[in-house]
Amino acid sequence: MFRLLRRWLNKKRVGSGPPHQSTNASSRIFVKGRSRFLAARFKDPRAASLFGHDSRRGLAYRLFLPTGSARRDSLPLVVMLHGCRQNPLSFANGTRMNALAEEYRCAVLYPEQNKQSNPLCCWNWFRSSELTGHGEAALLAGLIGQVTERRPIDRRRVYVVGMSAGGAMACLLAIRYSRLFAACAIHSGVAYAAASSAMQALGVMRSGPSPSSMEHAWQFVREASESALVVPTLVIHGDGDTTVNPVNADRIIEQLRARAALIEPDAGGLPESEERRIDSGDRAYRQQDSTLQGRLVFRQILIEGLGHAWSGGDARYEFNDASRPDASRLILDYLMQFELKDLPIAAPATRDAARASAGV
Repeated sequence: MFRLLRRWLNKKRVGSGPPHQSTNASSRIFVKGRSRFLAARFKDPRAASLFGHDSRRGLAYRLFLPTGSARRDSLPLVVMLHGCRQNPLSFANGTRMNALAEEYRCAVLYPEQNKQSNPLCCWNWFRSSELTGHGEAALLAGLIGQVTERRPIDRRRVYVVGMSAGGAMACLLAIRYSRLFAACAIHSGVAYAAASSAMQALGVMRSGPSPSSMEHAWQFVREASESALVVPTLVIHGDGDTTVNPVNADRIIEQLRARAALIEPDAGGLPESEERRIDSGDRAYRQQDSTLQGRLVFRQILIEGLGHAWSGGDARYEFNDASRPDASRLILDYLMQFELKDLPIAAPATRDAARASAGV
């Protein structure tokens, strides 16, 4: 009887109402039909201490596995990095990504930032340790590698997605750990290495990075380009965003296009399509694509009238706007086109994360 009561209570915790903003995780399994929403903790014993906080504490995370998934499956994995003042539960419910994961049949991983690392639970995408692939970047890469190895995940189809500070970290991971991801999506984010301090990060969010900041960022891009891959990336932003200036979306695309030309200098450039204006039924959005040797690599979507919020999300949760287009569906439609080719037997990105965690 006690076990049945506890199971019923666990079901209630994943209901449709807004959750408490707790950042505590456990090893419980939250049952929702036959799908599973697991809560666990990743601890990398090789992680180094950085800036007074001990990275060896690891990361709490939640993992959604769709209905009927089994050990012999080979599921795509979507890594979802929340923004400031969010956590995995609010991010999952706000974006409705788990419901779509049932439809697209993919697993979804939600790493969790903690208040000890950042009081607002923001990912520290601007610190020098992270910019070089260490710190939280290495910890996230290690978590992704472990989940990919231990769960029924197809290593060729691992994707990273982020909102706001999570979008900035997703951009960082797609550049520093490019061999880990088949594609990336950034919602309301910032270009890699556009800032190298918390104060500078606030200025970049408000006004966009200066030319000198982007030149400085390019040094990091060049450093990270050895043995790197071009990661197809979707960039979504609202043109009414007053928290992260929409000019940041332009800088992301410019940086990624320049990086692609650096990595594949003989590819013949990256032609841009004509900008299309698409009516979603609520808000219209403008879309422009870049191709590399005839294949889609980058897509930019600017949503008219959208502020700093996930488009098409559940407005009961902070930083979500209910009006279409549905960013979650746009993202999954984009990501699922891509997979890594000629994947080596030993994943180099996982080895790189281990080296970075150990401070090598």
